[in-house]
Amino acid sequence: MDRPVAVIIVVAVLILILLALTWGWSRRKQSQADVPQPTRPPLGITAVAEPVEGSYVSTTLAGHPLDRVAVHGLGIRTSGELVVTDGGVVLDLAGREDFLIPRRDIVSVDTTAGMIGKFVERGGIVRITWRLGRTLVDTGFRARYSAHTTPTVDRIREMIEEAQ
Repeated sequence: MDRPVAVIIVVAVLILILLALTWGWSRRKQSQADVPQPTRPPLGITAVAEPVEGSYVSTTLAGHPLDRVAVHGLGIRTSGELVVTDGGVVLDLAGREDFLIPRRDIVSVDTTAGMIGKFVERGGIVRITWRLGRTLVDTGFRARYSAHTTPTVDRIREMIEEAQ
């Protein structure tokens, strides 16, 4: 086989793979069109703890750590901060709009070793289960420093208990 023919075949296969990925992502977004956009944090919201630097892992359908929510940019990993406030949990994300997980919508919080595309040591990702409209979702956040994980989970648990 000639070298130019082999290069053309490899390029064609790569283009087909990219097209398939794009098609799959757009189909996922269409199937999740009923998932509402998360609310933005209101002005005047008060932090009850220091912001925790780290990485926003993703938002997935609750109980399905490999089923990413694609709409509203919720499925895209980025760096940012998690801030526990009097109104809920704010995710301040780099290059994206901040969003609020309202206190009344938080169902539970725990830690996990992995979510879609990110697997770490046991208990390395803070997982918040919450209601986004009628959809129950899990949002994952990995603190830059592991010493911040347990205090963050504890603060969110306290917030859940106070709301009940």
